[in-house]
Amino acid sequence: MANVYISIGSNIDRETNICSCIQRLRQAFRRITLSHVYESPAEGFSGEPFLNLVAGFDTNLSPDKLRIWLRQLEDDHGRIRSREKYSDRTLDADLLMYGDLNLQPGQNLPHNDILRYPFVLFPLAEIASEALHPALQQNIGTLASESILSASSLKPVKLTCR
Repeated sequence: MANVYISIGSNIDRETNICSCIQRLRQAFRRITLSHVYESPAEGFSGEPFLNLVAGFDTNLSPDKLRIWLRQLEDDHGRIRSREKYSDRTLDADLLMYGDLNLQPGQNLPHNDILRYPFVLFPLAEIASEALHPALQQNIGTLASESILSASSLKPVKLTCR
């Protein structure tokens, strides 16, 4: 059993897709921990703002099988995979950390986005401040407090999922 963290984001039919994703996570995994939901500007392209959050849970799935599961989750939510890396998304679900596995650089685990984007780092620190970043061997809370990234671009959003 591994403790994992994933980032979740959407800028198309945002509330519906985020709530549906959370529901699917709750059906598939036990004891889901969720950060607050934040609105943040689109990164790398001109688009509608995203809703983002981070979820943590335990799983018996391997990293590869969990990535396949997450990809299917995205596809089930109408994700269109274009050639452009930065584009509008119905749902984006990325594996951030899988226990203490460090599979860098080949498998991007822990995910590079943890240190790259405020909408990943700060929600992760909210629910996993004591977790160690497997590559840096520093806890996530310390990385967030010492980061040059600014949380000022994150706007808390009250989302009521049924």
